[in-house]
Amino acid sequence: MTIELAPLPLPASADPSKFTDFGREVKGVDPGNLTPEQFSEVYEALYKHSALLFRNVVLTPEQQYALTKAFDPDSESYGHGNNKTESTKKSILHPDLKTIPRVPQVQLIGNGVVYNHEGLESAALKHPSHTTFHKTRVSEEDEQKGYTRFYRWHIDAALYDYNPPRVTTLYGIKVPTGPRQIVRYDDGTGDELPVPLGTTAFVSGKTMFDILPREYKSLAVRTKVRYAPHPYVWMAPARAMPTGLGIETEGLELPLNELPPWEESKIKTFPMLWKNPVTGELHFQVHPCGVQELIIDPLPEGVRRDGALYPDGAHLKDLSEVRSLLYKFQRPAIAPQLVYPHDWQERDLVLFHNRGVLHTVVGAFKPDQVRAFHQCNLAASDVPQGPSAPDVLKWA
Repeated sequence: MTIELAPLPLPASADPSKFTDFGREVKGVDPGNLTPEQFSEVYEALYKHSALLFRNVVLTPEQQYALTKAFDPDSESYGHGNNKTESTKKSILHPDLKTIPRVPQVQLIGNGVVYNHEGLESAALKHPSHTTFHKTRVSEEDEQKGYTRFYRWHIDAALYDYNPPRVTTLYGIKVPTGPRQIVRYDDGTGDELPVPLGTTAFVSGKTMFDILPREYKSLAVRTKVRYAPHPYVWMAPARAMPTGLGIETEGLELPLNELPPWEESKIKTFPMLWKNPVTGELHFQVHPCGVQELIIDPLPEGVRRDGALYPDGAHLKDLSEVRSLLYKFQRPAIAPQLVYPHDWQERDLVLFHNRGVLHTVVGAFKPDQVRAFHQCNLAASDVPQGPSAPDVLKWA
């Protein structure tokens, strides 16, 4: 049978003209038991629409792992390696994840204490909060009024040793209800975004590229991004901007000689733009918190130089310069009208193209608001493909 696709319901804050291709609800099929023909359609739909929603799903960890792996049959381990997040408790990811014992590629995330769950006698979960990661925070008084922030805009990826997963699956098992919250950007723009409690917010990497002015498109198509070794350990002492879109430059990152042992060959350098394997479109895919350097190629011969940024190429190593430039690239795409904040219901399954979107945890729960999700993504068997030679000529 042919799968049925319906547009995702957009919040009033969204600009519908920017979401014509983004997001679809898939109806009439069981994602845990797809036929090869159905999976082929789901595969195409995911890359065309970036995020797929299945409602009222019953899904075992084994089925979730199998579905995730079907997008990359040669992948095997969890995106950060099985049974580890950066191999150290110093990683900022360490408190957020509990591994399902019999399916180590699937992680339990959420809030509060969960008992007798898939082989875990008990698991104390903590919803990540901007209060522990940002340089500044929403006051407790304003939190009581429902104000909150984006936590950390990111791609699911180790960004060291392992390749970024192609797909992430998120399955909502226990979803607490409560008053809506208001994300405050707190960056001087006055931007705010009403969101459901505990939303996961998404933005399109394709839109992030599409809305850039010409000189920034030219720069993006020529730039590679080098990440720090063990980036989640490296960044752990540092603090984030109030938008959750990168780190404040205060010299607080862990010195490289104090990181866990690392090898130059395992450091990851990726194109700034990743090419969609189905549509051929370019997606701006950078995890701003972990970036250490930008490597810019010169303009191709014959391309006009007027107004071009870094026309002769450059290797930017100054963190302040690197972060400032990235912020100029990425901040326009997290404007309230370009964010899709998913309104979770119990037994929702969301698949998203991890190489085509950025996403973030949002909001805050009280300790007694119990939330349990299963997350799965697998370190990819390949590296993301960047712009082709014709792409460079087109956009440079």
